[in-house]
Amino acid sequence: MSTRSRMLFARTAKAAALVVTGGLLFAAPATAIPLDLGSLNTGSVDLGSLDPVLAPTPNLASVANFRDVAGNDGRGYATVDGSHLKRGVIYRSNALTATSDADKATLTGLGLADAYDLRGSTEISNPFIGGADKLPDGVTYTNIPIEFKDLTQLATTIKSPEEAKQFLVDTNRSFVTDPVRRAGFKQVLSDIAAGDGVQLFHCTSGKDRTGWTAMLLQTIAAVPAQTIMDDYLLSNTYLQATNEKILAQISQALSPQVATNLEPALGVDASYLEAGLAQIASDYGTVDGYLTEGLGLTADTIALLKAKLVD
Repeated sequence: MSTRSRMLFARTAKAAALVVTGGLLFAAPATAIPLDLGSLNTGSVDLGSLDPVLAPTPNLASVANFRDVAGNDGRGYATVDGSHLKRGVIYRSNALTATSDADKATLTGLGLADAYDLRGSTEISNPFIGGADKLPDGVTYTNIPIEFKDLTQLATTIKSPEEAKQFLVDTNRSFVTDPVRRAGFKQVLSDIAAGDGVQLFHCTSGKDRTGWTAMLLQTIAAVPAQTIMDDYLLSNTYLQATNEKILAQISQALSPQVATNLEPALGVDASYLEAGLAQIASDYGTVDGYLTEGLGLTADTIALLKAKLVD
């Protein structure tokens, strides 16, 4: 290696080390600036060790189910071909109706540019569980309503835990069979593909419509099915404390039986997502068929999403 090459390599290594130790927790969109190292004769040096890795995704105290579609730490979820998802690009969450100033600052530091709200108008206007998103200044808000029964409605219609489970099984099937809901998923995926900067999408709890959207994105990126399911089920962990409080309030305000009836609707179960995937297999054969025939996404839009997602 020439003296000049050694100097360039040293500066590059130092810059990479600063990125890693800085964590990028409060950096603008986590997209590394490409470095042309092709002209450097680096000998046996392992340049892979210089790849910047984001710090773990921060927990937001006021947004319980906030997380990265690519995974919350390390290099991002692996794909079936050995690539990895790019972290810090697309986030998912529950509604941002109680976002604290501290969490707004964190979102600003993550470079958040767009927020897509999948809640229907009745959910947003609900005086008990609704409300407008509280976003950092400069974030573009878009409402893409995919209507859904809110907890108040469910409390009057669900009469047993089994009914609550069946409701969410049927809901996931409707993500495939209902043309209005399909149109909503088409729009959010198209908007994410066209958007610049860091993107976020959410519904009320960040688990059903949001979980379905995350599954589609991860499938486009060729994430293994088991990883997708494991990520889907993480909502139970992130929402545990919140759901315990909600169930205690329901038990006190209505009855313990109503709380018992509604408990399965507050979380996720593998059978919910599996029901939607089975409906895809029945109606379209594959997720790709659902994306192109069911949602009407173009090959260019799908390619843009994959480019955003995969390192």
